Amino acid sequence: MPLPPQRSEASTPLPPLERINDSPPAVAEEALLGCCGSARWARRIAAHRPYPDLEALLAAADEASYDLTAEDLTQALAAEAAPHPPGYPAWEPQPGTLAAHTALRAAQAAYESRFRFPFVMCLDEWPPGQRLDQTLAAIRVRLGHEEEEERAVAADELRKVARGRLARLVAGRVAGPTVAD
Repeated sequence: MPLPPQRSEASTPLPPLERINDSPPAVAEEALLGCCGSARWARRIAAHRPYPDLEALLAAADEASYDLTAEDLTQALAAEAAPHPPGYPAWEPQPGTLAAHTALRAAQAAYESRFRFPFVMCLDEWPPGQRLDQTLAAIRVRLGHEEEEERAVAADELRKVARGRLARLVAGRVAGPTVAD
């Protein structure tokens, strides 16, 4: 959820990081839940405000991500199961990619059947034209993992996704690349 516009005394909109820092805790937590679906993670990030810069916010997010309990991780992964996480557009098949998108849906279904949580992968490092192929390749590899190993990989991917979403939130943009259905 986007942060509400706040104004300084001069009626100039505050930059997004200042809005995160200055929002009431419940408002900040709700915005942070759009970055990672763990309520404990969002509370922890909101509780340690203010952040002097994006790097400090990202460091706090990483630390909170590494401290997710099994229950926190389950909650965060369940939030990723929404058809389209808050603020993120669905992938629209491009001409000639319908078969690949069908394969993606089938691979995601096989993954969810095996691990009982949605496939999560940060796509920030991949150009748009490579994201579908990279996702299909990653699902194939990760389907071979044991459940404990895959939960650790999924937790690390979730941490990367949260970092990207936070950076986009602070930059005033919400949408960004992540695996969608």
